[in-house]
Amino acid sequence: MMGDAVSTPVGTEADILRVLIARDALSERVQALGAQISQDYAGRDLFLVAVLKGSVVFMADLIRAITVPHRIDFMATSSYGASTQSTGAVQIIKDLEESIEGRHVLIVEDIIDSGHTLAYLRRLLLARNPASLCICSLLDKKERREANVPVDYVGFVIPNEFVVGYGLDFNELYRNLPFIGVLKPEKYQA
Repeated sequence: MMGDAVSTPVGTEADILRVLIARDALSERVQALGAQISQDYAGRDLFLVAVLKGSVVFMADLIRAITVPHRIDFMATSSYGASTQSTGAVQIIKDLEESIEGRHVLIVEDIIDSGHTLAYLRRLLLARNPASLCICSLLDKKERREANVPVDYVGFVIPNEFVVGYGLDFNELYRNLPFIGVLKPEKYQA
């Protein structure tokens, strides 16, 4: 054991100011999104693209709620680093493994903030000639939008607060929390 002082581990529920969206509300909304997507994509070649890492928990629950056949793939981007604000410069870290040409693509995102990353991804994927391209985001921070991005499916519109949990992180922590919570400002303000 290191030192004698007892401290609260970083990255725990103790760092949360308040729960914004509870586990049950998340589950109910994801089921509703899955049902709507299943209805809208019946008879189509649905291809879901999750934007890593934040959307992985949402994507896992969403694909179980979608009842029509579908395939999945992943992309990873970087525009935040260890900051709470997007730099606006998007970098592709992992690209798709399959072609999306002629497919009905649904981008699955955890949160839309400024919209710059999603606007960039949308342009990139549209250039690959999908049959259609739509966007599903668990969270939408409309107050922060700087880029005009059409969002077809939204789980929750949230206020301009720094949130973590259910896949969303700060400095790679808090993804495991089963709810969306507002992080205490002292945890990310240096």
